[in-house]
Amino acid sequence: MARFRLELGPVPLHHQVYLDLRAALDAGEWRPGDLLPPERQLAGRYGCSLITVRRALSELAREGRLERTRGRGTTVLRPRIERDFGGKMSFAEEMQVRGLDPETRVVAARPESAGEHVAAGLGIEPGSPTLYVERLRVAGGEPLLLEQAHLPAERFPGLLATDLERRSLYDLLTVRYGIRIARTRESLEPVLLHAREARLLDRPPRTPALLIEGTTFSAEGWPVEFARSYVRGDRTRYYVERVVIRSSWQTDPDAVSASPPSEPAAIPSRRAHPRPRRPATAGAASG
Repeated sequence: MARFRLELGPVPLHHQVYLDLRAALDAGEWRPGDLLPPERQLAGRYGCSLITVRRALSELAREGRLERTRGRGTTVLRPRIERDFGGKMSFAEEMQVRGLDPETRVVAARPESAGEHVAAGLGIEPGSPTLYVERLRVAGGEPLLLEQAHLPAERFPGLLATDLERRSLYDLLTVRYGIRIARTRESLEPVLLHAREARLLDRPPRTPALLIEGTTFSAEGWPVEFARSYVRGDRTRYYVERVVIRSSWQTDPDAVSASPPSEPAAIPSRRAHPRPRRPATAGAASG
């Protein structure tokens, strides 16, 4: 006897199964690390086919809620931590709000000479002295991201001797050096972790991650920091909220109504008509 009654209608059956399973996961019916019942048992739960159940499980796997392993079954994963990419809170503040105990571990802190890529990011000459600070950001005892920051050494004497684990780096730059961070310019790129970064983030090598790279600027407009951050893709998801504006929406409506209608496009002659395309063969990419 099905526990959940599926209904015929505009909502596909597999999506109804997906919604009910997601609600059950949110309610704690299955905990992270638990195995879901076998597919046949789930099909009996919903009174549907195995194909319907598999499509619902695939949706949840794409969202990172489940992990499907051949020969083992379907495992419940911990929900990802959603972070606002444009948010104003520091990592520690954001984790505290979420009830996770934040921690910073210094992996490396040393002087270095700027390579070409770092020099371009900081607007300095290649070979100029910089300060390299690498820190592992941890929440709830689990490493979430690895920060690799380069700063111009001339502007921040004595920085490496300060406490870089218990104090915010940006707060330290403001209080000790009078530098107020005003903006950042960053890019995001999916990458596969190399062995070293994977080990620090407690992941297997070549695990997918998000690389955030960019430059931080002071209120006066000069580059303060060039940094790379490797973010675990299995535990973190970023979202961006933006205002949508189109230039056409700024046009004066009176001017639009008063303007003459545009000329209709010329109809091509019969000779100019393109020949109908032959059907694409199997395996061709869709547009």
